[in-house]
Amino acid sequence: MSKTSQQNTATDANGVSVIHSQAHASGLQQVPQLVPVSPGGGGKAVPPSKQGKKNSFVDRNSDEYRQRRERNNMAVKKSRLKSKQKAQDTLQRVNQLKEENERLEAKIKLLTKELSVLKDLFLEHAHNLADNVQPVGTETTTTNPESSAQ
Repeated sequence: MSKTSQQNTATDANGVSVIHSQAHASGLQQVPQLVPVSPGGGGKAVPPSKQGKKNSFVDRNSDEYRQRRERNNMAVKKSRLKSKQKAQDTLQRVNQLKEENERLEAKIKLLTKELSVLKDLFLEHAHNLADNVQPVGTETTTTNPESSAQ
C-alpha cells in the first residue's frame, strides 16, 4: 500500500499560512497546520474577538466612546464592590467559625472533667464493693441471739 500526500498552502486574512495536506490510502484524517507567513515567525495569534476590529483612531470626544467608558467604569465599580463584599463575608464567616470553635473547645473541657469525676466515682464504688465481698469458702458463721436463747 503506497502512501502519498499532497499539500496546499493558503494565506488567510490574518497573514497566517495554513497548510492543508491530503493523505491517500492512509485512512487518517489530517489536521491543518498553522505556520507564520514570515520566515522569522514572531507573529501573535489574534483572538477571535479582535479579528473583525481594525486598529482605527478612537475619538475620545465621541458619544460612543463616552458611553463605553461609562459602562466600563460602572462595571469596574460593581466588580470592586462585589470583591469587597466577598472579602467581608469571608471575614465574618471566619469570625463565626472561631467563636464556634472556642465554644466547642470549652464544651470538650467540661465534658472531659465530667468524665474524669464519673470515672473516679465508679472506681471508688467498685473498690468499695470489692472490699465488702468475701471470697467463697471463708464464710463466717454468725450466731443468732434469738436461736441460742431457746
